[in-house]
Amino acid sequence: MGARGSLARQLLVWQLVVVTCLLCAVGVLVVTQAGNNFRTTEGRRVLSVAESVAAQDIVGDLENGPFELAAPAETARSLSGVDSVVIADVDRYVLASPYPDQLRTRLEIGESTVLSGRSWVGELDGSIVAHVPVLDEKGGKVVRMVAAGSKSPGFFAGFLDSPDNALRVLGVALVIGVSGSLLLARRVKNQTLGLEPHEITALVENREALLHGIKEGVVGLDPEHRITLVNDHARELLALPEDAVGRSVEDLDLNERIRDLLTGRATGADQIVLRQGKVLTLNRMPIDVRGAVVTLRDRTDLMTLRDELDASRHATDTLRAQAHEFSNRLHTISGLLELGEYDEVRGYVSRISSAQGEWRAEVGSRVGDPAVAALLIAKASLAAERGVGLRMAPDSELDRVEDALSTDLVTVLGNLVDNALDALGGEQGWIEVGVWQEESEVRVEVRDSGPGVAPEIAEEVFEHGFTTKAAAHGQRGLGLALIRQACVRRGGSVEVHNSGGAVFTARLPR
Repeated sequence: MGARGSLARQLLVWQLVVVTCLLCAVGVLVVTQAGNNFRTTEGRRVLSVAESVAAQDIVGDLENGPFELAAPAETARSLSGVDSVVIADVDRYVLASPYPDQLRTRLEIGESTVLSGRSWVGELDGSIVAHVPVLDEKGGKVVRMVAAGSKSPGFFAGFLDSPDNALRVLGVALVIGVSGSLLLARRVKNQTLGLEPHEITALVENREALLHGIKEGVVGLDPEHRITLVNDHARELLALPEDAVGRSVEDLDLNERIRDLLTGRATGADQIVLRQGKVLTLNRMPIDVRGAVVTLRDRTDLMTLRDELDASRHATDTLRAQAHEFSNRLHTISGLLELGEYDEVRGYVSRISSAQGEWRAEVGSRVGDPAVAALLIAKASLAAERGVGLRMAPDSELDRVEDALSTDLVTVLGNLVDNALDALGGEQGWIEVGVWQEESEVRVEVRDSGPGVAPEIAEEVFEHGFTTKAAAHGQRGLGLALIRQACVRRGGSVEVHNSGGAVFTARLPR
């Protein structure tokens, strides 16, 4: 349980302290109220006793001394139950008293108004006292006074003797309070899964250290899709504001695909999303009715490697296409030689050399960047294998550009040409590539003779996950999204319209 005791014990102790303080306060209130009631009631009683004694003729007759006055005073005290009945003269000397040592002493009257002829009730020396004047026959002069008194009860006496039997009430309240404390302690113990306070503290500290120490982003969501927790890595990957915790996913500046994955409208393992130039992998795990936990991983480097592998694969495909084409040409030349058609061989070789030389010469004369030129030459062989003609726009012109822009141009051009080849669907047609170098940007335009893009999905095609290919799943629909990402990252844009086929235009600022 630890040095500080179990959670249930601590709760019980604190509840008992609160209940005890409350009972003490109630007890003080009860005793105070009982004392006030006693003073009011007892004041009336002693006043009545004093008035009855003062009204007797024997008391008002000045000829009667202490011996005659003792009888009515003692009789009134015995019958009424008050503690004392005292008769004194106008000079306050005691004439009759139940206490012999009080005789012939001066009666203490405090602030009493009895000497002025008015009755008075008050508290003197811890007793409730009533003073009543005895007037002469004419009723204008005070000749004697009668004092009746009862001692005020002590604190515990007032507590035990209160009319409402406060002790029993407080006892019942104490039992109820202790029982409630025990039930509350048990309920809290169950709700905390039996963990003690120091264990809960350690668990929270470990959770915080774990959340902020791991290299994966973690986002917690409640059933209303509000963010309940987010670690530093997730805040960085999703570019979330500082006040993201407590806000709904719908209120944050996130694209539609990320919102769909966070809220569960889109499902699946290792879903790829794009966020501010980064490629992220999201996994969402529902937690009963409490919400969900979403983990994020930065896959930008992996996607870069994948792009490089794709480039290698395309190069391999291009080499394979060239090898296949070269093999077919060798077979043709071999057959012509066996037939003895030497003049035809010379013409055939001349035509092949001329066609390849013309494309290389055209690309070399219009495109000064080696990487972009190599890409276009390689794509020509791939297009030829699919029966598609690849040509350049007549006014294309591009000088050598900086390495970063050259890399983005290769990404944009390669994906646009591949997308055009897929759009033609293996049917014969043509693709025209245009590259123009302007003062502040490079403009790329790729058009094809395919069916074009429906106007209602002209923007949708650039969203990650969108594809018109059959049985689309997995990583499909990423090429055009990467094109937009490359353009937007540089502050540019990409758009599509139809003009005899789809026309994609990308602008990349220099």
